[in-house]
Amino acid sequence: MKLTKILSAGVITLLLSQLSACSTLGVKPWERDVLAKEEMALNSAPLDSRLDDHIYFSKEGSSGGRSFAGGGCGCN
Repeated sequence: MKLTKILSAGVITLLLSQLSACSTLGVKPWERDVLAKEEMALNSAPLDSRLDDHIYFSKEGSSGGRSFAGGGCGCN
């Protein structure tokens, strides 16, 4: 008896949590221009990233790893 109550409560909780994941609040078509701005890019400061990569690879003794395969060890 107690086990069935626990299982039914677990099933109800699982179903309610699945319903809460549904969302109608998305990005509206007229809001997409805000997300397409350069500041919102994953790499919004390419010069800073390039300098950071140069420092890292100078210390590490390797190159690549972000855009192509390979590394400093010579294994591809």
